[in-house]
Amino acid sequence: MNAQPGPRARAWLAALALAATGCATAARPEAVDAAAAAPATTFVLVRHAEKARDGSDDPPLTEAGHARAARLARWLERAPLRAVYATDYRRTRQTAAPAAQRHRLPVLGYDAKRPPGEFAAELRRAHAGGTVLVVGHSNTVPALAAALCRCEVAPMSEAEYGRRLRVRVAADGAAVLEETRDE
Repeated sequence: MNAQPGPRARAWLAALALAATGCATAARPEAVDAAAAAPATTFVLVRHAEKARDGSDDPPLTEAGHARAARLARWLERAPLRAVYATDYRRTRQTAAPAAQRHRLPVLGYDAKRPPGEFAAELRRAHAGGTVLVVGHSNTVPALAAALCRCEVAPMSEAEYGRRLRVRVAADGAAVLEETRDE
């Protein structure tokens, strides 16, 4: 079995390698250790679950929508959920509620019309470590995910409900986008 060095050992090895090359900008091992130990933040972004076609501007979730919201809560059950955000519509709040309740968190409101880059910057500043759930809409979630990861994100159709976008932001600001589906 090949044992891989842990983060602390890798930091020391990197510092020693830089020192051995005579590099004047070699990082102190303590600084490298601090960067390696800093927590990453994971942002999970989803579109609200299936909504009723009741003719209103603020429809509730359907039975299938409530079931999807419950699956999302189960999927996040073991995540270190630190905050839950939803726009001020019944369908988004109802999608967010099961996960928030499971983690004993309030559902925090945000304005769906707010520029995504501005909201993404606020989310990055406000949360260091843990997981943050953001429930939005097909026309807002991809742009917000793109602003968080600083990458391309495919648009969502009005008929798409199962895509989960997960943006993992490291302490140094580097971000990785992962997409999963709940079908």
